[in-house]
Amino acid sequence: MPLYKLEEFDPQYRETFGGDDVKDLDLYTEGGIKIGSVSDALVDQDGRFRYLVIDTGFDTLGKRILLPIGLSHINYPEQRVYVDGLSKQQVEMLPEYHESYTVNEDYEEKVRSVFRPVDSNVNYDRNTYNYQQEPNLYDLHDQSHQTLKLYEERLIANKHRVKTGEVAVGKHIETETARVTVPIQKERVVIERVSPTETGTVVDSNELQFHEGEVARIEVYEETPEIRKEAFVREEVRVKKLVEQDTVEAEDTIRREELDINTTGELRVDDAARNRQETI
Repeated sequence: MPLYKLEEFDPQYRETFGGDDVKDLDLYTEGGIKIGSVSDALVDQDGRFRYLVIDTGFDTLGKRILLPIGLSHINYPEQRVYVDGLSKQQVEMLPEYHESYTVNEDYEEKVRSVFRPVDSNVNYDRNTYNYQQEPNLYDLHDQSHQTLKLYEERLIANKHRVKTGEVAVGKHIETETARVTVPIQKERVVIERVSPTETGTVVDSNELQFHEGEVARIEVYEETPEIRKEAFVREEVRVKKLVEQDTVEAEDTIRREELDINTTGELRVDDAARNRQETI
């Protein structure tokens, strides 16, 4: 599982913790001896604290190490982090941590092996290991680590498309009777018998030649109508959609949990703690 530096995971982590910054805290033993300071924290992909990055200060031994979060007790009012039994020998055995290091499963196992009890029955398997197997190293079970989550409801606005209708544009054929007028011409032959213009003129029969079977031919024509149908574009229809914008407002009653602090006895309660949400 990948690990992230605190500010890489949440650039606004100080606001998340109500102004508290774990990187400003010093590290003390339960006996009150300062043995180092917190320089950073590593969280998993779900934002759960897994390690504190500690700058140790045992005499001349200056070394940056990883401390599993379950071994620490964070006290923001005192601006301190307490640790159970971190010895100089353990610091010497721990792998040194550098900013450029990628903390992988093998590196974590080296850290765990230093703090793991001798009678531990945990059999490490890189492919199946999870933090729940060692709650003493990773669980925030101490009172200093208790987390109370305050929930509130929010109105979430979303939208989805709903079909409200449909427009079908098609075409059909209608028939009607059309009439058209075409003028046509017909030829006919008219035979007229008229008196000759040279009435009484004597024709020499010796010069006259009679021809039997002589025929005069005249061709007669008439026009016949030719009616045909022709299609042409009468009109164009274009279909398109227009999107109209509208705003819909909705309201509902939402709930929010507020923190109630009740004390018994003569206890000194830091007022600032009433408005701070511990998320570690």
